[in-house]
Amino acid sequence: MRKFFLSVVAALTLWNSGQAQISPEAYARWYGNKYSMFIHFGLYSELGGVWNGKPVTEGYSEQIQSFAGIFSDWYGETALRFNPTQFNADEIVALAKEAGMRSIVITTKHHDGFCMFKTATTDYNSWDATPAPRDFVKELADACKRGGLRLGLYYSNIDWHYPQAYPISSHNCDFVTPEHFELSKSQIKELLTHYGPISELWFDMGSHTPEQSLEMYNLVHQLQPDCMVSGRLGNDAYDFSVMADNKYPESALQVAWQTAASMFNETWSYRSWQKRGSAEEKAEEKLRSLLGVVSHGGNFLLNIGPKGDGSVVPFEKEVLQRIGKWLKKYGEAIYETEASPYRQSFDWGYITRKGNKMYLIVSDDYEKSVLNIPVPADNRLHSVRSLVNGETLPFSIEKQTYQIQVPSEKGDIYSVAELDFAKKIEPLPVAAIRKSGTLELNQENTTPSYSYSCYDYYTNYRSIVAFNWETELKRSLRSAEIVYTQQQTNRQLAFVTDGKDATVITLNSGKPYTLPIKEGSVRMGNAKWQGPSFGLFDGNIADWAQKEGEVLDKTEGIIPTTILKNYFLTQEIESDCDQDVLFDIRSGNGIEIVLNGETFSKHLNPYRCTLRDEQILLPLKKGKNTVVIRFYNRFEKEIPWKFALAEKQTVLKQAALIALPAGKHTLSVSPANPRSAHADIELSDIKIIYK
Repeated sequence: MRKFFLSVVAALTLWNSGQAQISPEAYARWYGNKYSMFIHFGLYSELGGVWNGKPVTEGYSEQIQSFAGIFSDWYGETALRFNPTQFNADEIVALAKEAGMRSIVITTKHHDGFCMFKTATTDYNSWDATPAPRDFVKELADACKRGGLRLGLYYSNIDWHYPQAYPISSHNCDFVTPEHFELSKSQIKELLTHYGPISELWFDMGSHTPEQSLEMYNLVHQLQPDCMVSGRLGNDAYDFSVMADNKYPESALQVAWQTAASMFNETWSYRSWQKRGSAEEKAEEKLRSLLGVVSHGGNFLLNIGPKGDGSVVPFEKEVLQRIGKWLKKYGEAIYETEASPYRQSFDWGYITRKGNKMYLIVSDDYEKSVLNIPVPADNRLHSVRSLVNGETLPFSIEKQTYQIQVPSEKGDIYSVAELDFAKKIEPLPVAAIRKSGTLELNQENTTPSYSYSCYDYYTNYRSIVAFNWETELKRSLRSAEIVYTQQQTNRQLAFVTDGKDATVITLNSGKPYTLPIKEGSVRMGNAKWQGPSFGLFDGNIADWAQKEGEVLDKTEGIIPTTILKNYFLTQEIESDCDQDVLFDIRSGNGIEIVLNGETFSKHLNPYRCTLRDEQILLPLKKGKNTVVIRFYNRFEKEIPWKFALAEKQTVLKQAALIALPAGKHTLSVSPANPRSAHADIELSDIKIIYK
């Protein structure tokens, strides 16, 4: 089978908005690390989650200034006693290496604005404001160089100390003023010119304009072309996507991505009163997280929070050491690997791959003696062995399934079997479409390629960046017909068949086509309005259909709202048959449409868009249909909304000379000129009909 999913490297070359390009070599180095150390260390470490002798139980401890309501001058006085004499960069590097980590990312400046490096931009830093002048970034940079680890830097996009920045807020997602942006650029220039090669810049929080995000992204790559930029820079201007805190995607992504995880979900920095429990259980928890991330094609960034004196918490040290012992045995199944070739999960554990090797990472709790995995198409299994002792494991094939003996090692939470195939293992689709006549490709039978789109922290969501299909034809199909709505006019789509060069088609010659909908065959039933909910533009919204709400007797309106509040419309629709029906929709900052429990369309509207009208072609099933719509709001004071049957049920049909001969084929469709590798393609209702 030819590879037809967007590769992470190929996706990075798709950008068409004036952004710099990360090199494939730089990407490969970053992507192959898989497992890195995050360090949250600053003035907040001295406080340890305590203010005025009392634990501050609300919020992360590194944000204690905000959650405890501490005056800036009072908080700043903490620097007068911040003297972390036990901070030893070489010991931290040694611990990271013992833990099996390949790089370290340290907080150079968190939301409080206190810089952990020597800077000319402010005296609010560890060199000028503390009892002993120290540049912790330099100390760690030098130690990483001595120890052979790569160094990454965390940098907060907000600053509670800088007078010209937005003040403290509950959500940390405020806009970045022009004056603040200039300060940030000056500090980034220092960080990228004083400390040697930087593997990644981990931006966090704040809400840049698209222009600010792009300018900062380009600045980073002008100074250090090989530095990977994280997703929280915002506005889809970045090299790798970042999940929300301690969050994991439900399936693999087809671009570079990372999960950042803390030892405890409640905090990232040191918390003196934290209940820590068993280090063995915590190590098993974080190892499972690592395996889940890597098997889905991501990188794992696990945090420690040193104490105020700079020493590593013994509990956290033990957790890392335990994970390191496992990686010393089985690291071959982790480093430089790619995601499982299968979209489905397995109850016995996880899968990774590397070239023609596949690794089955099997839970010690799995009670059966045989593993069942689907046979990769057009590939042959040569042998199976235990990764630790080299023992050859028997296998057989039955009904397109390999039956493989479970590795016999006991005592480890996971053991690994290495499968050696005849050739490189490629990702597989969920299912192939086999046709002898007309072939229709649509969202319902596609295997999407995913990224995570991010305007800011609260708009971080899984986006679709390409549609993919595999088909097997008994006869040749000479041409295709593309069905699309009026709003898709003039869009350029790239069609890739069997991995060959893309054919670009502009949707500009479609002929009007009236959908064959019988009068009265579609009936709009009960509708209700629900909300608000606070939070991310992510998560399952189908459950809102089961909740009580305000019954509606209208199809459009305006809802007064406040910052970061989502509202939900649930609409019942009766259809006399399976049929495609066109609907008019209005939204503000963003919208998600769930049809019969499955997300059909989801996208953010252009930056600060307050009103957008669009049409969407929904494939209704015979009988009762339930539509749930999330109207997403970031910073506006009202949400415009509409959901109604389109008065004219007219779409466009355009002929396209994209022939398919008889046999097996892979096909991929994506925008020919995306503004970013991460932006949603917004093609949920497009149909491609081969004849």
